[in-house]
Amino acid sequence: MTNATLTYLFDPLCGWCYGATPMLDRLAAGGTALQLLPVGLFSGAGARPLDAGFAAHAWDNDQRIARLSGQRFSQAYLDNVLNVSGTLLDSSAATMGISAAGLDDWRQRLAALKAIQHARYVDGRDIVTVDGVAAVLADAGMSDAAKLLKAPTQVFLAKHDDLVSRGRTLFQRLHANGVPALAVIGQTAPRLIGANALFGSYDNLVAHIEAA
Repeated sequence: MTNATLTYLFDPLCGWCYGATPMLDRLAAGGTALQLLPVGLFSGAGARPLDAGFAAHAWDNDQRIARLSGQRFSQAYLDNVLNVSGTLLDSSAATMGISAAGLDDWRQRLAALKAIQHARYVDGRDIVTVDGVAAVLADAGMSDAAKLLKAPTQVFLAKHDDLVSRGRTLFQRLHANGVPALAVIGQTAPRLIGANALFGSYDNLVAHIEAA
């Protein structure tokens, strides 16, 4: 595979990003170093109420993602997340938790993202509050990240803001139309690999990466 760096652009509350996880696992298992950058799609101004209409739309999408990826969207997720009124679709806490997990070792961002995704889509747990995300991280063996999330330092907050800013800047530079997306960072300008390649065959994805 190419020696270029692969950067994965994502949001932890994006169902399609959850669907792309098996491909990320295969890339990582093949020795590919994946740099994860959040884009804050559903945080800040991008957060929105999780009302019945949006929940129905999300569940329809989730079924399509499940068919394409084999990823599981459980009844617990439907009952305890989508069908609970008065909650927000807000990835701020989850994104900060992933930043905390990768503060000293960027490679831990993928493990934290997977733990948070599994907690939401399979276990039906809360990942939109600081306490909820901290509990997930602690259960995944990332107690230091959980503590930092609940009591963030100014140094950490500055590094987190920089991480999200870098993700958004790259997202805009690539003119990406959504997440998930892969960027191949070589010696020239970064090249975008769109979401479709993450839901086909692994060999096809590798071919896209090699050609970028």
